[in-house]
Amino acid sequence: MKTKIAIIGGGPSGLLLGQLLSKQGISNVIVERVAGDYVLGRIRAGILEQGFVDLVREAGVATNMDAAGGVHDGFEISVGDRRVRIDLKALTGGKTVMCYGQLEITKDLMDARSASGLETYYESSQVSLHDLKADSPFVLFEQGGEQFRLECDYIAGCDGFHGVSRKTIPLELRTEHERVYPFGWLGLLSDTPPVSHELIYCKTERGFALASMRSETRSRYYLQVPLTDTVEDWSDEAFWDELKKRLPEDIALNLVTGPSIEKSIAPLRSFICEPMQYGNLFLVGDAAHIVPPTGAKGLNLAASDVSTLYKILTRVYKQGDKACIHQYSEIALRRVWNGERFSWWMSNMLHNFGETNAGGLDGDTFMRFMESELNYYLSSEYGRGIIAEQYVGLPYEKLT
Repeated sequence: MKTKIAIIGGGPSGLLLGQLLSKQGISNVIVERVAGDYVLGRIRAGILEQGFVDLVREAGVATNMDAAGGVHDGFEISVGDRRVRIDLKALTGGKTVMCYGQLEITKDLMDARSASGLETYYESSQVSLHDLKADSPFVLFEQGGEQFRLECDYIAGCDGFHGVSRKTIPLELRTEHERVYPFGWLGLLSDTPPVSHELIYCKTERGFALASMRSETRSRYYLQVPLTDTVEDWSDEAFWDELKKRLPEDIALNLVTGPSIEKSIAPLRSFICEPMQYGNLFLVGDAAHIVPPTGAKGLNLAASDVSTLYKILTRVYKQGDKACIHQYSEIALRRVWNGERFSWWMSNMLHNFGETNAGGLDGDTFMRFMESELNYYLSSEYGRGIIAEQYVGLPYEKLT
């Protein structure tokens, strides 16, 4: 088989890139190691920056998002009994974010790809990437006991943290930065109306909590829990009881509870791989970077990677400018480091680290510094503006 772009990974990053490229007449094939239903079973992000929203519209798959997604003008940060609203629209000159779940985005992109008849190989095994520094790289994979060879011009590694793409870059040529946090997020999804029409980030002595939503009738809530906890340790009743203790008292009174649709614990880590390019292989999204979800940046950083790579590949095929591919890693990493720093910063300020040594400080000293930091930024319009500017997303960088 031959194609211009081989996309490894059929999650939202790979699907969005494939859809955008197809709109420009650039052929692409997606190779995904798991079934499509499994991809749709991943319950992930729900807050989309304007840049992501614009990309979905450019890809021509925004009908459902525009109809069912909710535009959010702000969110709240609760510290004990104090509640501070971050007015995104007012503080950023009119910018907002969209609440629309990753599952829904993925389904919309899958449906669009299927309707267009674009090739996707699900449940592929033994995926390997070859001749990445040659003019004609290729991908080998097996499906149904048969081996396939996919020849291409470029490979987009959109296959996540555990995928083959990053690991194909020689170890001595990549630098990996990582911080693993001493806690996780226990998430619960339920068909109940959200307790608030905007997100509420809660910092309490009992630990962090987040009140979020997927729609007017579906809620998503999170609790900071020790890494030693398991989902089995938390019944629905125990989750709701603890959430009520971490929410502001007047908000907790309005909480509607119900059976969980899904519960899971996600460990938190900050991770960056440099560079994000090796020859004709480009790393996209979680294949190159992981952020703690506190800043709502994971899917959005993946989208900015997609935007940069899409612009580069369009220039390659429309203008014949192959030299521009060397801009990818540098441009992508500038935005990644900004997003990573913001997510790290928000995580440090809002979570309870207990006695854990953090940043070379004992737990109590670190906690006092972070309490002071948070109070400083919440107490002035300038400080709230800094949070808002980063939350709505920094502008996408143009190619040179």
